[in-house]
Amino acid sequence: MEQFTKERIIEVNSLESLRMLFGNFDENIELIEEETGVSIVTRGTNLVITGNPQQVELAHKVISKLLDMIERKESVDRAQIRYAIQLATEGQEDLMDEIAADIICITHKGKPVRCKSLGQKMYVRAIAQNDIVFGIGPAGTGKTYLAMAMAIAAYKSREVGRIILTRPAVEAGEKLGFLPGDLQNKVDPYLRPLYDALYDLIGLENYLKLIERGTIEIAPLAYMRGRTLDDSFIILDEAQNTTSEQMKMFLTRMGIGSKVVITGDITQIDLPRGKKSGLIEAMNVLKNIKGIEFVFLTKKDVVRHELVMKIVQAYDDFDRRMSGEEQGENCDEPDGY
Repeated sequence: MEQFTKERIIEVNSLESLRMLFGNFDENIELIEEETGVSIVTRGTNLVITGNPQQVELAHKVISKLLDMIERKESVDRAQIRYAIQLATEGQEDLMDEIAADIICITHKGKPVRCKSLGQKMYVRAIAQNDIVFGIGPAGTGKTYLAMAMAIAAYKSREVGRIILTRPAVEAGEKLGFLPGDLQNKVDPYLRPLYDALYDLIGLENYLKLIERGTIEIAPLAYMRGRTLDDSFIILDEAQNTTSEQMKMFLTRMGIGSKVVITGDITQIDLPRGKKSGLIEAMNVLKNIKGIEFVFLTKKDVVRHELVMKIVQAYDDFDRRMSGEEQGENCDEPDGY
């Protein structure tokens, strides 16, 4: 018996919108075909979707939302397409509009910074509504970048007078003593991701001006001891590599009119064996305090190259298998066997 097929036509406003939808070498439209199981061809500036009725409706919803994004001058990439398909499959495609509705800030190149997933939207909303927020999740979920964007927005709107960025300088493979230069040169490699995000958001010239004025400060976590940080937006990055003592020290630096964001990935702890992560401890100690919110991002919120999501998933699967094997090895046989 021949399977029933359905055809739907989507009118596209311009060739430019069509070009952005298709992507380089038609990679976007090929991804939609692959993920939804439909065939998509063009007739002039119209798109013709053919296939199983249910799959055609799914592809129609996804493409319609992607075209809405393009009309709003938003970029469309493979990660966003996969996320749109996931939401449409769950009947939540309208959330795409909510996710991208707000612009956090504009980069020095004029590019708007928006959330790209529901998890990111919750994270940004939590930062806006709370004085202390923990953003916990795997690599590539935008934890640090979005926190930096919120910090820049808060500074520009004069909600805070300065931005303080810090990280624990934990050695992962290389010893600090073997690196060339003075102490600042030795710790700079650990702070490089913070520099990179700032360059992208405000540009090198503005960055140097704000650094010179002391409006932006980037320093290792050890430099925070003994200080009270008023009227500041403070970001602690890579918090999974703090000790319990360091985390307590950092959190008690917070002064009047300040906001604190702590980011980390509890699957990438580089502390010496036997040292407990201050981030994991804080998750248990502070979970019921009003004004402190924990936001947990997942692999669904990964916005880097699509392989990053697959890598995160592969390592999660591997860790589960190893954990199961270790539990099996630790089960002693009863006496008499």
